[in-house]
Amino acid sequence: MELTTPQRAHIEAFGYLVFPGLLRDRIDRTTEEFEALFARHGGGHDGKPHDGTARSCILPFIDQSVYLSSLVDDPRVDGIFRSLLGDDYNYLGSDGNYYVGDTGWHSDGDWSGKMRGDPPRDFYKMALYLDPVDGNSGALRVIPGSHRHGEPYAEMIDASVRASVDAWGIEGHEVPAVALRSEPGDVVVFNQLTKHSAWGGSNRRRMFTINCTPRYEEADLQYLRREISAFARFWVDSVYGEAMLETAGPQRMVHLEQALAHQSHLPEEAARAREAMAEPSRG
Repeated sequence: MELTTPQRAHIEAFGYLVFPGLLRDRIDRTTEEFEALFARHGGGHDGKPHDGTARSCILPFIDQSVYLSSLVDDPRVDGIFRSLLGDDYNYLGSDGNYYVGDTGWHSDGDWSGKMRGDPPRDFYKMALYLDPVDGNSGALRVIPGSHRHGEPYAEMIDASVRASVDAWGIEGHEVPAVALRSEPGDVVVFNQLTKHSAWGGSNRRRMFTINCTPRYEEADLQYLRREISAFARFWVDSVYGEAMLETAGPQRMVHLEQALAHQSHLPEEAARAREAMAEPSRG
């Protein structure tokens, strides 16, 4: 699979694409594996059953299932990311979620590098919803064009959208946007800088993502190591799970090898994160 010229132009201009029914032939087994992974983890990263009061998340996610790991080899998934990011793109993690209620407007990552000093970079997220969702039941909403960092419109949206009541006199769910209605088997892909949110959803919305970025140039490897450091808060010693690595053939390894070569600092940082969580609260 390769994106068409109009599809490339669409995601460049607006920041997202929707592929109705793209993985419908895999959705039943995918849903079974999703449920099995959450059952194996007791409900989420912290081992607590999902009770509908807060989001439950597992990371890495598809990496812990042989079947779900094979999604990155699927010619449709691989073809989309190759079209967007080049043949040697990096796969940099997946998260599985039970979402709860509303999710306010945001971009994934640091919009302008103010916090970490990193330059803006193209990350694309592939989202698969395992339940039907629309604009009134937790579908992803996007503000088209809001990913175009450095352009006046996108900068204005970034400065104001999280304070929409003060800035524009409207609540978050009233911000003009496109609601990306999704049925199981559909695939949504978006630039992670695109402002997105969800409103009116249930307390058990099932969704998981696959996240990819171009291969880092030699001069930018410091930014890759910082990106890897972000995994420490999930107490993991490797960016990738065992199933992902053990079943990786040469094609998949192209998309794993760079992060594997630059993650030696992660175990120590993850250990510090675990120790900090275990320390009794003070004060």
